[in-house]
Amino acid sequence: MIFSKLEKIWEEIDYPFFQDSDGKKLFFNQLKNIHIEGIDKIKRGDVVALIGDFNPESIASLLYLIEKGAIVVPLTVETKEQHNYFLEQSFCQYVFEKNKLINSISKIQKKHPLLDDLRNQDHAGLILFTTGTTGRPKAILHDFVPFISRYSTPRPPLKALSFLLFDHIGGLNTLLHMLFNQGQVVSIKERTIESVINALQKYSIELLPTTPTFLRMMSLYKGINTKIPKSLKIISYGTERMDQVTLDILCKQFPKVDFRQTYGMSELGILRIKSKSRNSLFMKIGGEGIKTKTINKILYIKAKNKMLGYLNAKSPFDSEGWYCTKDIVEETNEGFIKVTGRDSDVVNIAGLKFLPSEVELECLKIPHIKHAKAIGISNPITGQHLELIVEVENNKEEKLVKELIMSQLKSTLPKHMIPSKIRFNKLKLSHRFKKL
Repeated sequence: MIFSKLEKIWEEIDYPFFQDSDGKKLFFNQLKNIHIEGIDKIKRGDVVALIGDFNPESIASLLYLIEKGAIVVPLTVETKEQHNYFLEQSFCQYVFEKNKLINSISKIQKKHPLLDDLRNQDHAGLILFTTGTTGRPKAILHDFVPFISRYSTPRPPLKALSFLLFDHIGGLNTLLHMLFNQGQVVSIKERTIESVINALQKYSIELLPTTPTFLRMMSLYKGINTKIPKSLKIISYGTERMDQVTLDILCKQFPKVDFRQTYGMSELGILRIKSKSRNSLFMKIGGEGIKTKTINKILYIKAKNKMLGYLNAKSPFDSEGWYCTKDIVEETNEGFIKVTGRDSDVVNIAGLKFLPSEVELECLKIPHIKHAKAIGISNPITGQHLELIVEVENNKEEKLVKELIMSQLKSTLPKHMIPSKIRFNKLKLSHRFKKL
């Protein structure tokens, strides 16, 4: 059982497992003392939604539900508008918020072949939802037993900031790594540059897991290189593609910080990664039970501890268990790969194909550009044409920046990759700090 395993890990530890920005501290043995109202109604195999964040009440509820053998659906208040859909698609019976039962939908365990198979094994489960920008989110079912087995390999104990969200596989990965390796979790109320800097300084944070978009924002923050404490050892980044320009800037700003790329997806979990170097986007994907291959530059992965399947969609695995990531990759002779884009992103202008990320990368080399997003737009004559959305800093004159962009792109890219239209606007970011 999960509590007994963790109690052995933490039995002789004299520092708190959890801290927050209000100064609250919690030792691991205090988690079992948190009252979970309504937990006695939950039986093994029940599907239970848990609306929470990284706070003692939500963490305790998560562990208690796993202990009882429930199938847990982590949710956050940021996705409130989608909660009815999530509850329906996950066959949910009960809803908890933090440490309180707030809704009983049905006492009857609803039938689904994948849920029934999991219940027959008497295992706890985990349901996550895809976060892509296209199509309705898919309900991903994991058997919690193999899911948690990846944390059995000991890692160094670190003090980590809980930046990624409670319903995201990256956020859960951070929490479980800290739990199983005597680490410490520090939570913040707001995920802003100022809040993150304050927490890094106040709590001597050693690990910051975040997104490339947020790191881009950090790199442009005035005086950021003097505000990061010496305690910070590692910045890990994932959930979207990092650009080389931003990584180079960050490595110069923080020469003593180890930048580590992460790679994974909710269907397969967070995979073990080895970067070529701290300033390289090339990596090797490995770990026990992991195989990779590329077909026409598209990455395929076979993982032993993969999801059981989607509850509301067909299985994405082929007959041999391979999963098409849809990521386009560049390979080296040494076996390193670099993700350069998604196959759905490819722009086709009059038969000439390219990735919009190539255009975005050139734009980010230009001073005063904060973010750039290139998108293919349907065109009745050429099939598609390219449009560019740019966000500039410090209210720089758009006409001057546009001239700089066109000059840069025309000097480095072929004619068919030059945008037909440039729009200046604040780029939309999701609550997960990813570009929309």
